[in-house]
Amino acid sequence: MAKQRIRIRLKAYDHRLRDQSAAQIVETAQRTGADVVGPVPLPTRIEKFTVLRSPFIDKDSPEQFEIRTHKRLVDILDPSSKTVDALMRLSLAAGVDIEIKM
Repeated sequence: MAKQRIRIRLKAYDHRLRDQSAAQIVETAQRTGADVVGPVPLPTRIEKFTVLRSPFIDKDSPEQFEIRTHKRLVDILDPSSKTVDALMRLSLAAGVDIEIKM
């Protein structure tokens, strides 16, 4: 018999919100009796932007900005219908992007 798996991928700009959401998902899945693998840390994506301070006097001193996207992966093995219902009712913080694959 093939084992079922739910793969949840979390992305957020704030690492504390991402960790809180991952902890809530893991705790909810374990409470309903499913096996949980993770949260597994994935590489942080860093986007850097360089902007000129001013086109005339300060053109030799550009400013640099960056956006960091922190990611985690959680696998839930052999979920029951109770596990899926509990995960659907879970209220997570705003600012955390959740991608679910069955």
